[in-house]
Amino acid sequence: MGKSLTSRKEDYSKWYNELVVKADLAENSAVRGCMTIKPYGFAIWEKMQAELDKKFKETGHENAYFPLFVPKSLFEAEEKNAEGFAKECAVVTHYRLQNDPDRPGKLRVDPEAKLDEELVVRPTSEALIWNTFKGWIESYRDLPLKINQWANVVRWEMRTRLFLRTTEFLWQEGHTAHATKKEAIEEAELINSLYADFAENYLAIPVVQGLKSESERFAGAVETYCIEAMMQDGKALQAGTSHFLGENFAKAFDVKFTSDQGKQEYVWATSWGVSTRLMGALVMTHSDDNGLVLPPNLAPIQVVIVPIFKNEEQLQLISEKANAIADALKTKGIRVKFDNRTTHKPGWKFAEYELKGIPLRIAIGPKDLEKGSVELARRDTLSKTFENQEGIEDLVENLLKEIQQELFNKAKTFRDDHITEVDSFEDFKETLENKGGFISAHWDGTTVTEEKIKDITKATIRCIPLESSKESGKCVLTGNFSSQRVLFAKAY
Repeated sequence: MGKSLTSRKEDYSKWYNELVVKADLAENSAVRGCMTIKPYGFAIWEKMQAELDKKFKETGHENAYFPLFVPKSLFEAEEKNAEGFAKECAVVTHYRLQNDPDRPGKLRVDPEAKLDEELVVRPTSEALIWNTFKGWIESYRDLPLKINQWANVVRWEMRTRLFLRTTEFLWQEGHTAHATKKEAIEEAELINSLYADFAENYLAIPVVQGLKSESERFAGAVETYCIEAMMQDGKALQAGTSHFLGENFAKAFDVKFTSDQGKQEYVWATSWGVSTRLMGALVMTHSDDNGLVLPPNLAPIQVVIVPIFKNEEQLQLISEKANAIADALKTKGIRVKFDNRTTHKPGWKFAEYELKGIPLRIAIGPKDLEKGSVELARRDTLSKTFENQEGIEDLVENLLKEIQQELFNKAKTFRDDHITEVDSFEDFKETLENKGGFISAHWDGTTVTEEKIKDITKATIRCIPLESSKESGKCVLTGNFSSQRVLFAKAY
């Protein structure tokens, strides 16, 4: 099954599209630009959700839910936000259908059912949520207010790709209100660090934490923090963002609180989110020409046991041992599946689980019963060893931890090898064309220069790294003064 994939070297984009479909993650739907997430893909997303949700609650956030529709008057209240998303908005203008008198059996929009005010299908929820927060916040005792919601959003897209860019996608969006600027900035930084920790220790994806340039900021934000990842084709992918919104939305929706000094003050705000785009990042960071490669922390099934048998009697004997091994693994908290289907041959199952990225596969046949052994296959390295059945649960537990760490190390080595410092624009273009990856270069801080570089090379400033040291230099394009290097790359 996996062998039928287009290779990454031959056509990376085609490889990705084929893999997402053949590994049963998602498929295009009847709705143009939208996707159907299949059960296996959704199981992976649920693992992401569960881990993130736990982290949010541990840091004092609560879940709520807000409507899908935003009245146009509310949406346009914060002008920069409205302007930034205007071209991507889907809009509801009517509230009823009727039978079409010119086409029997068909329907049309009832021309008499026009809404008094258009409803925007949420591309993001700041407008509606801040209008709601106005009724929730009265004094400093109501702060901080830290709310998260798991939802779907719609951003009209002309060119779509499963998980990476679809008209409708799933995400979480956090929205918080604070009494001081300092608290709000600390919140935005906390969440960005939380996202980085999640990406690196759960998804095994190394990321760079940084700030977005002014032109790349979230519409309506004062600062946008981000985590940027590097895919195997040398393109960057924005994996998460956290925004310090200042008082912009509080002023737009008149959200004030009475301070402990008895004064009326505007609250300070943040918003932040990650989406099903992380599924695309996961595929492109670790997978190979044989199919998915899943980090054990994330895999819905960490170990699959496949029996090899010729008759019912052999299957029964193998099943007794396989079930005992499965039970021992479960006592370690390991997610295990015993595939005793008789409708598919072992070779077919091996190919299926390789394609779907199951971290470890245990095969047991009649000879293994005699020897007290099993065949243990690693998905990440495609290596196979024979191991004793006795104590296999301890070996597997340690091996899953090893695989998780080695996947991260491999991705980090690749990422680090694809960060290139350049000091001339000729080297910039040559590196971008022949090597790809992140280009660390000086920039004079102007939007004009940023746009010129983008027009010439298609590369954008992915982030201004938080951990980079200040280093005076000359802008790679203009030669003007620059206070530090930033990371450029072509991006998804």
